[in-house]
Amino acid sequence: MKLPSHVKLVDVGPRDGLQNEKAPVPAAIKIELVQRLQAAGLREIEVTSYVSPKWVPQMADNAEVMAGIQRQPGVRYSVLTPNMQGLEAALAAPKHLWPDEIVVFAAASEAFSQRNINCSIAESMTRFAPVVAAARAAGIHVRGAMSCTVGCPYEGEIAPERVAYLAGLMKDMGVQHVGVADTIGVGTPRKIQRAIEATLQHYDIADVSGHFHDTYGQALANTLAALELGVWQFDTSVAGLGGCPYAKGATGNVATEDVVYMLHGMGIDTGVDLDKLVDAGKFISDFLGRPPSSRAATAILNKRVN
Repeated sequence: MKLPSHVKLVDVGPRDGLQNEKAPVPAAIKIELVQRLQAAGLREIEVTSYVSPKWVPQMADNAEVMAGIQRQPGVRYSVLTPNMQGLEAALAAPKHLWPDEIVVFAAASEAFSQRNINCSIAESMTRFAPVVAAARAAGIHVRGAMSCTVGCPYEGEIAPERVAYLAGLMKDMGVQHVGVADTIGVGTPRKIQRAIEATLQHYDIADVSGHFHDTYGQALANTLAALELGVWQFDTSVAGLGGCPYAKGATGNVATEDVVYMLHGMGIDTGVDLDKLVDAGKFISDFLGRPPSSRAATAILNKRVN
């Protein structure tokens, strides 16, 4: 299989990366992070989520963050909207502050669905259907995140058939693009490929992306495995921010810096300036009071000092 010549990265750091931080991150810091990411060349940024502040207090400033970012042409700003209340909150702003894309999510694991959103996979679909329909009627693109596509903290290994089932439900509901997520980072290359192949029963390759966590150090290998199948879109998180509140021990998303370093080394274009990206990762890591969880960023920063 010929590898893609260009890869599109969706940086989920501002939303997925920061949502589990215990100490509040001020809106001004989140806005500055988004500004730095787009200055580094990112053209897809997951900015915030419209969820109940009771469940995710870190995202209570969603409207302030969306109003504060200086939008650039050619950049798509997405938000997570898990229900109608979330979508209505996102669309309560003036139209020029609306997101370009919303993200809905469901699990390929019944147990994870119950623990995460307190309902079955089928029930979660009926909950999302009006959200998808309303967003599309408003001219907003809809992306679906399929979590636990290879492993679940409660069920263990997930069969590809479960992934195909979920992808089919999402397609029928009108979701335009799906991400195949290894939420707890237990996947290995062949398992990832089987999950992607199951998804491709319902979606074209242009409408499928990878979302890999690095819990067991497999995220870059899994990215390469997805590239070999022709996948050219990936969710990554600056400085490796993030985790999963419902999966004990799950570490952050794969670091954007590590993926960019790998892709550039393979001659694959990303449109991202790695040095500026490292600066963005250092900015948020300095605020959080810890070093970036990116091997490439650490190496580049060490080189600068020496």
